[in-house]
Amino acid sequence: MGNIFKKICRWHGTSGIGAIELEGMEFHAFHGCLEKEKTEGNTFIVDFYAETDVRTAGRSDRLEDTLDYGAVYRIVAKEMEKRSDLIENAAWRIEEAILNAFESRIFYMKVRVSKKNPPVDGPCAWSRVTVEYGDKMLEPNG
Repeated sequence: MGNIFKKICRWHGTSGIGAIELEGMEFHAFHGCLEKEKTEGNTFIVDFYAETDVRTAGRSDRLEDTLDYGAVYRIVAKEMEKRSDLIENAAWRIEEAILNAFESRIFYMKVRVSKKNPPVDGPCAWSRVTVEYGDKMLEPNG
């Protein structure tokens, strides 16, 4: 595995920087300005992407050497339980809570909060807010 890991790092030209993602975390939550949103709630999807040094964890195979995505999920779930009028507030709180726990490990992070069927005057599948922290280092896939 060591040789493959070194090849991946060289291929990205990043010396051990990799991405950790949680995509499609689904929650029923009560974010919104309208009374119906506050009482009935809605479906929300949260996506998390972080660039971090994966070299140590790649070598050690130890959870404490990486950005624990189980802990990230628990942080997101806790923040989604708190009511907000705006999904901007929910996204900001998620970003802040993750940074409070893992800032020294995160070079770049993106959190996207999506609300299903937002209350607008016409068909709309999702409304979304994306917040970012740091400087992106990896090239997009594809």
